[in-house]
Amino acid sequence: MENQEPKIEESLQDEAPDQEPEQKKLKISTEGDEPALSAAVSGKSGGAERRPPKYKRRKVAIVFAFCGVGYQGMQKNPGAKTIEGELEEALFHAGAVPEADRNKPRQYEWARSARTDKGVSAVGQVVSGRFYVDPPGFVERLNSNLPDQIRVFGFKRVAPSFSSKKFCDRRRYVYLIPVFALDPCSHSEAEMARSDSGYEYVKCVECCEKGYKIPLGVLGKESVDDETKSSEVQSDISSNNCGASKVETLSSNGEKTPNPESKEEMTKSEGKFCYGEKEKERFNRILSYYVGSHNFHNFTTRTKAADPAANRYILSFNANTVITLDGKDFVKCEVVGQSFMLHQIRKMIGLAVAVMRNYAPESVIQTAFKKDVRIVVPMAPEVGLYLDECFFTSYNKRFKVSHEEVSMEEYKEVAEEFKWKHVYSHIGSAEDKDGIVAIWLHSLNERNYPDLRVAEHKPDEVIVYKKIDAASEEMINEEEAAVKENANGAGELLVGSKVNDETSDEKNMEEGSRVEEKATE
Repeated sequence: MENQEPKIEESLQDEAPDQEPEQKKLKISTEGDEPALSAAVSGKSGGAERRPPKYKRRKVAIVFAFCGVGYQGMQKNPGAKTIEGELEEALFHAGAVPEADRNKPRQYEWARSARTDKGVSAVGQVVSGRFYVDPPGFVERLNSNLPDQIRVFGFKRVAPSFSSKKFCDRRRYVYLIPVFALDPCSHSEAEMARSDSGYEYVKCVECCEKGYKIPLGVLGKESVDDETKSSEVQSDISSNNCGASKVETLSSNGEKTPNPESKEEMTKSEGKFCYGEKEKERFNRILSYYVGSHNFHNFTTRTKAADPAANRYILSFNANTVITLDGKDFVKCEVVGQSFMLHQIRKMIGLAVAVMRNYAPESVIQTAFKKDVRIVVPMAPEVGLYLDECFFTSYNKRFKVSHEEVSMEEYKEVAEEFKWKHVYSHIGSAEDKDGIVAIWLHSLNERNYPDLRVAEHKPDEVIVYKKIDAASEEMINEEEAAVKENANGAGELLVGSKVNDETSDEKNMEEGSRVEEKATE
């Protein structure tokens, strides 16, 4: 027993030096934190030990807006400048995300209500996650770490099971299309100006000094008659019958002021195209084809018709409002749907504009919904598109007693101000300086989109669009057959790629027999 006492003392002496460095580490690690410092030196004051307050992670929904210019879309992508990348860094520097969870969004249950394409803006975007938001000034700290084109409006405490992606019932997007884009005679086929180093420099009369190069020989003989063709284009839209439309103007100080009625009267007297009641009725009728549940495999990329993800439901699609930006009138196209695929809205607008400009019949939209048809659909520029609002109707109804509703109702004024200051101003200046939509309109022709088929085809010409197998495009067996006009003037039968299924042979035999009977008449 006597031999054990010295050993105990020695072990206590060995452990004693390890206790003091722990107190020093606390002082260093809590620099600038007054509660933690007081806790570290509480032994000297002789009072009870005080600990810093422990903040808990809260499940919140953050409502914010951004202008998408200069960003490669919303979703974070390694090596690309994205909105999520900026927001995640701001959350870390604001103290909402700890160092251990930095660049690990799964650790704090990150979710977004909508993904936007490159260059697309948003006014009512919502993201959710578990963050440290207890200290006051959370929104101010976030905005101080974000650029001016990204603004956080506020946040709402939500249920632990909330996900901004899964609980979002529907989304509303807006596309601003210039009024001149709906005029079939505006920015039609460009004319050839000169040849230079194997390229033909084409120029639109309405685009002034703007022009672009295309490979030599692409225009061919058609370029000579471009000016004649454009003058012969006849529109079924009356340019002089302009009804009353809601028109707003963006002034130099960013405020909206209604335009005087004399502007429409001036447009009528000058004989220019305007978005009146007749044009509005026709454009809304074209957009109404998209409403309902359809297979949008022709309005996206890398999605086959057999994929259930191609089926989407559109609640409404209308274009009733006109706004003026930098002296140009824009039609405000609003579409509400449960969800959208990549490029879907831009392709829907692109095809609707092509129909409005008489490059394609209205029936082409319903044809594009068919699972066994593949059509190349034009895609409108990204600059005019923005996410307007995300709706959480079912969640708000279910948790209305225990939690605040997630909506834009509280942030309407600040969101409208951001919209005119950043989003609308960018759309107007982009068209005024670069003429993005005007240049895009030059590509809407039969040469680039032969599947659209110009409406002025032979009345006895039968058009069969390219068909694909519902299961896989690889099973397509391309066969081209054409029965030329006989002596009696029978029309042509144009057959594209046919489906290689059990019934295709029977259909082909029936079609062949019909043509033979017609040729012998």
